[in-house]
Amino acid sequence: MLSRDTRLRLQEILARVASDQPVSLSERIYIHKFADRNQTVATWLHRARREQQKLQPRDGIDQLLDGLELGSSEPDDYCSEDEDLGEWFGGAPSWLGRS
Repeated sequence: MLSRDTRLRLQEILARVASDQPVSLSERIYIHKFADRNQTVATWLHRARREQQKLQPRDGIDQLLDGLELGSSEPDDYCSEDEDLGEWFGGAPSWLGRS
């Protein structure tokens, strides 16, 4: 269970993440420490990243994925045109491979 002060600090940092304002490395480490141990904080972080992504111009399939919350919440987790799809999916779990 989170103390009141801890919860307020986490929510203040997450509000800055959601509004795409600067967040220090130590604050990011602090957030992830709690997100790894507490599902509620992990959900807050996921929502903040989604809100952050909504501030960036997107169209087409990206809007659909955002609306359905199916895409990644990591802004850099996408395949670019210069990247080989096979290599990009190379880190996928073994069960996802062709049988």
